[in-house]
Amino acid sequence: MAVAATHSLSKCYGRVAALSDCTFDVARGEILGLLGPNGAGKTTLLRLLLGYLKPTGGQATIDGLDCYRRSVEVHRRLSYLPGEARLFRRLNGRQTLEFFARLRSESSLERSLQLAERLELDLARRVRQMSTGMRQKLALIVALAPDVPLVILDEPTSNLDPTVRRDVAGLLDEARAEGKTVVFSSHVLSEVEDVCDRVIVLSSGRLVEQVRVGDVRRQHRIRAELRGTLGPPPAALAEGLDVLVNDHGRAEIVARGDLAPLLGWLAEQPLASLRIEPIGLRSVYERHHPTGGR
Repeated sequence: MAVAATHSLSKCYGRVAALSDCTFDVARGEILGLLGPNGAGKTTLLRLLLGYLKPTGGQATIDGLDCYRRSVEVHRRLSYLPGEARLFRRLNGRQTLEFFARLRSESSLERSLQLAERLELDLARRVRQMSTGMRQKLALIVALAPDVPLVILDEPTSNLDPTVRRDVAGLLDEARAEGKTVVFSSHVLSEVEDVCDRVIVLSSGRLVEQVRVGDVRRQHRIRAELRGTLGPPPAALAEGLDVLVNDHGRAEIVARGDLAPLLGWLAEQPLASLRIEPIGLRSVYERHHPTGGR
C-alpha cells in the first residue's frame, strides 16, 4: 500500500478550480518532488493531504486513512514543515525543541539535539535573535525529529546557504534509507533533481507530468554543426532518438538512454562541432512553464 495517495482529487472555490482531478501515489521510502510556479496548486494539494481542506471531489489518503475524515489519525503519521514556519520568538532554540518533543510522542529531544549539532545551530540563542537561516534550520529540525512514516516539506531549504542545503540533502537520504517517505516541494529545480526519486509537475491546478529523476538524468541534448548530410542512425538507436536537422546544417538530437553507442554513430558523421548537455528537470519543467511566459 502506498504511504500517500490521491484519486481524482479536486478542490474548487466557487468557479475557480485550485486543483483538478489529481491522481498519484507515493511509495514507502520514496522522495517525491512537487514542482510548479505559484498558483499551480501545490499549496492546495499539500493542505488536502494534511486534512486542512475538504475536497470538492475525489480523495486523499495516508496509510489508507482518509486525510479529511480521519485527520487526527493522519496527523500522527506525518510531520509537516510549512513554507513560512512560525516559532515562539521568546524561547531559545533548546526550549523550542523541548516544547515540540513534549508535544508529540513520536518526537525525541535526543534526536532533535543531534540534528541541531549536525546543522551547527546555536540553541542558546532566542528565536527572535536568530537570523532567517537559523530559524529555518530550527523549523526543519522540528519537522525531521518525529519518527513518522511521512514527512511533508514545503520549501525546506529557503534561506539556507549551499553548505547547509547539502546537509539537508544528506538528512533526506538517511530518511529514505530508514524507510520514510518524503514529499518535497521546492522551486529550486537542481535541488529537486539531486534529492528526489520522482517528480510531479503541476500547472493551473492539474497534474501535467510525472517523471522518474533517474530517467531524466539519462536524457541528453546533442547540438551539432554539419559539414555534410547526417546519415540515418542504426535501427537499434533510432527508437531512443529525436533528430531534427534544419536547412542551415544544424542538427539537434534528443537522446534517451546510454550515450556510448550513440557516440560511435556520431563519430562517423560529418561534424564541424558537437555539444552534448544533460537535459535535466529544467527541460521537463519548461515544457509546461516556459521561462519566457512566466
